[in-house]
Amino acid sequence: MRAANEVFIGGKWVPATSERQIEVRSPSTGQVIAQVPDADTGDIQAAVTAARDAFDHGPWPGLPPAERAAIMAEFLAQLEARSDELARTITLENGTPTSLVKPGQVDNGLDVLRFYTEAAATLAVETPRAGRYSPVVVRQEPVGAVAAIVPWNVPFFLAAMKFAPALAAGCTVVLKAAPETPLHANIVAAAADAAGLPPGVLNVLAAGPSGSEQLVTHPGIDKIAFTGSTAVGRRIASLAGDQLKRVTLELGGKSAAIVLDDIDLQAAMARLMTVSLFLSGQFCTAQSRVLVSARRYDEAVERFAAITTKLRVGDPTDPATFLGPLISQRQRDKVLGYIETGRREGATLVAGGGVPAGLETGWYVEPTVFRDVTPSMRIAQEEIFGPVVAFIPYEDTDDAVAIANGTPFGLHGTVWTDDIQRGLAVARRIRSGTFGVNGLSLDPAAPFGGMKQSGLGRELGPEGLSSYLEPKTITVPAGTQLSGLPGLPGRPETSGPVTEVGEEGR
Repeated sequence: MRAANEVFIGGKWVPATSERQIEVRSPSTGQVIAQVPDADTGDIQAAVTAARDAFDHGPWPGLPPAERAAIMAEFLAQLEARSDELARTITLENGTPTSLVKPGQVDNGLDVLRFYTEAAATLAVETPRAGRYSPVVVRQEPVGAVAAIVPWNVPFFLAAMKFAPALAAGCTVVLKAAPETPLHANIVAAAADAAGLPPGVLNVLAAGPSGSEQLVTHPGIDKIAFTGSTAVGRRIASLAGDQLKRVTLELGGKSAAIVLDDIDLQAAMARLMTVSLFLSGQFCTAQSRVLVSARRYDEAVERFAAITTKLRVGDPTDPATFLGPLISQRQRDKVLGYIETGRREGATLVAGGGVPAGLETGWYVEPTVFRDVTPSMRIAQEEIFGPVVAFIPYEDTDDAVAIANGTPFGLHGTVWTDDIQRGLAVARRIRSGTFGVNGLSLDPAAPFGGMKQSGLGRELGPEGLSSYLEPKTITVPAGTQLSGLPGLPGRPETSGPVTEVGEEGR
């Protein structure tokens, strides 16, 4: 049984050097449910050193891909055996309703690890090519030691989106959990330990902003994978830029759902409710702006508001609950502040708008619907990260596309129509990294990420794996026969153009 003051570093539980503790509070009661070490300089140094040593001197990066895949398969099996424990823990940590936590958080994360375990087994480390001047070998080498920094809203799923491709590529990882949700990460560490991952391949700790910044700037880290706010993403990009570190940043969003006139509104509004208010709106792809033509606007608002008033808000451990609490008092106050801003700016409150009666304990907010929202209002431009949905009218499809594209964000969006081809035509016009026709999903086999201020790079799919690999080109003399390529004659005098560049020409 490990002690409460331990962190997982170098393949074992070790006493934290930090004397600071993070109090983990239940968002449904506000009460402290656990304490974990708040990693300090010593813990960060130890974790990075372990990851660095495992990459530079350990077996993991050099293992044949199939052998890495076999160990990852055991890691997956260990996590599957702990899936119920993961689900219960996440519900306690961040208030995800028990009816939604398994399919929406745990199962999705397991499927990401499953996808990259399969990808690892077939990873082509070296590929011969017939170059223009001579044969070449292109190697895919792991980028190095990775800092994986995850938020509190969908913690296990987002962690898997980072550690799974990193492990498949042969990288080593320091997984930094959010201070609000560190407990599930310790379950991940226990599964890695039981699966026999070599020491230092996966290190796990929790830290606040100070520890996170130390991790980002540590010279032993080669790449940072971060999901969180755009403001923090900018800071990480700036710090990483000083050292030319690789980054993948999945940041904020203000996604628009475009409802076309041909759709059955009753069915569409019911499905839109889920992709707007899941996790009480605390997810980056939330469809928080609903765009409806002026002709059907009143009907759509009425139907959506009617659905939200019937949603069960309350104890996340109750199977009947659909909306649990927000993560913290600070987040609840921020969301309530946005609701007041919407009122002041002239939007009309149709449903919700406050703390649910009888739920003053804990950090709850009613599902809230605004109408008469204009595209320039703050509630239509800024990421609220709460159960607040803004209905905006549009005149025609061109107007809808302009409104959807009219924010600094470009992470996700949806279109709702009975004509799939028409939906695809709209989808092609939206500046977002991901888009859905009649629904929202993140497929492990397809890239996910943002345009504009919604981030840099992609996670998931083969593209997510490639972001943890560095291509290396090895040239060989003309006429060399490589496996899979015929001997090539090349040029007799040179294997390619040569240019002498002085220091001033670099």
